[in-house]
Amino acid sequence: MKHAGPDALDRLEPLLARLRKESRLKEKTRGNFYRGGRAFLHFHEHGEEFYADVRFAEDFVRLRATTRAERADLMKRVRRVLTDGTPRHGR
Repeated sequence: MKHAGPDALDRLEPLLARLRKESRLKEKTRGNFYRGGRAFLHFHEHGEEFYADVRFAEDFVRLRATTRAERADLMKRVRRVLTDGTPRHGR
């Protein structure tokens, strides 16, 4: 599975736009988001499917991000971890 390339990121643009609105995240390069100076979320593509690797705790968790429902669930989980007081650096 490879990191999402420019064409894949174009298809993910509506989701990227929603992530950019999260003030606690910084997009260092297109589709690569950081939280508190540490990698937090990036995307992969596999054929027509998309996946997001998200650091909810110390390690990344891979979630499908292909369908509208999967993307909505991803945003819900991201917002939850950003607002629940989880330490930014896993401490």
